Order: sequence, then structure tokens, then C-alpha cells
Amino acid sequence: MELGSNKSIVLAVERLTVQREAYVAVQEVSFTLHQGTDMAIVGPNGAGKSTLIQALMGILPRQSGSIHLLGQPLARTGRLPPSIDQQIAYLPQSFRFDRYMPITVAELVGLGWDKLGWQLPWGRSRQRSLAVRQALSQVGAMHLKQKVLSGLSGGEMKRVLLAYCLVRPRQLLILDEAPAGLDFHSEAEFYQLIHQLKQEQGWTILQVSHDLNMVRRNCDHVLCLNRTLRCQGTPEVALSADSLAAAYGSEFVRYQHSCH
Repeated sequence: MELGSNKSIVLAVERLTVQREAYVAVQEVSFTLHQGTDMAIVGPNGAGKSTLIQALMGILPRQSGSIHLLGQPLARTGRLPPSIDQQIAYLPQSFRFDRYMPITVAELVGLGWDKLGWQLPWGRSRQRSLAVRQALSQVGAMHLKQKVLSGLSGGEMKRVLLAYCLVRPRQLLILDEAPAGLDFHSEAEFYQLIHQLKQEQGWTILQVSHDLNMVRRNCDHVLCLNRTLRCQGTPEVALSADSLAAAYGSEFVRYQHSCH
């Protein structure tokens, strides 16, 4: 993969292999993510999708292969360096917190600003407050500003977490089945908001998704994963019957066809 001359490459993965104990969960996976692209990772349960994301985030070590993120090579083990970590927003499947902790929405979103390590001298506190208000406004959650987290619905929490991502500039948004647990209506609203923010913010997105219809509608590029990379390309190519059969099996394709 060419890395040095192409500044539009956000993420380059070459022959990545990751083990979970003695099991090879991801094997010899290679792909390139370009700036402004919405890339989906699809595949059956146990295919290694979350393992792949966690290896890219430095949460899991890799056995072999290389990862270049925002032009920098990443170490095989250890968390992301601060210069890269600050450019990435990560939304996992679930956000766990102590529901007895009386933290408000504004306080949580403000932590996204504080993550930069900035001090708050005179005048900077006002900047922080304005950034929090703007982020909440962008996701339609200003009315939740003083509400405690324990009082939020699932859909409201997802919006607040997106505001946390927006409170300072980011280059890459990584979603690991972030709408998990939402009802159909809330999930549709979440994806609509993600698509809108991508257009407004110029985000590059890498997302694990089980919703193939959403992937067809919104994503530019698709990776079909089942331990190894079975296929990749545009939704038309990667979600064709042959490609889905390679990733999910022929029974899944017949089921999908009967549902339509």
C-alpha cells in the first residue's frame, strides 16, 4: 500500500492477524480507508468484527501485520498515542457507567473537551461551555443539557455520546454496532443523524453493522468479514448474493431473498 504520497489515506491495514487466547479471530486482513469514506464491516456473529475494531484501537494486541493510522505506524501492543487518540471518536455497543453517579449531560460532553489536557485559565472556561452547547445543539440535545445520565433513554444517550465526539474536531469516527439496544425508530434516527453529521463535519467513518439495508443506503465501501476478509468493495459488489454467501453462507442468502 502506498502511504507516503497519498494524504487522503486515513487508515491502512496490511495482513493483520489477531488472536484471542489460542483462537485466531482475524487472519491476514488488509484494507485501506480513505478520507471522507463511510466504510462498513459486516459478517456473521463471531466473524471477528469487534476484534478487528479493538485491534485498530490498541485495545487488543495483534500477532502480526501493520496498521498505519493518520499516517503513523502503530505499535503492536499498547493504546493509541495521544496525538492520534485525540483525532478519533469511538462509540462501542454499550456505554457503561455508575447510574448512581450524578453526572449531567453537559458535564459528560465537557469531558470530551477536557480530554485534550487543556487547563482552564480565565476565558478558557467560556470556550469550553460554548463548545459543549454547540455540540449538543448539533445533535438536537440541548434540552438534555442539565439532565443526569441515569434519566436518559437509549436514543438520548446515543445522541449525547455523539455530542461528546463533536465537542472537539475529529478525523475518524469508529462505531462498533453503536445503535445496539435501540428500537427500530430510534435506530433509524441514529443512522440519519450519523449521515447528516458526516456531511457537515467531513468525518471518515468505520462502522460495524448488522443492518445490511442501512449499509446499502449510506455506506461507500463494505468489508465482508468472516475471520478472513471474504470480499470488499462498493455495497453493490460486496453485498451481492455471491459475496454474502462467501461471508455468511448460502442459507443466509436464501433467508434474505425470502424476506424480500
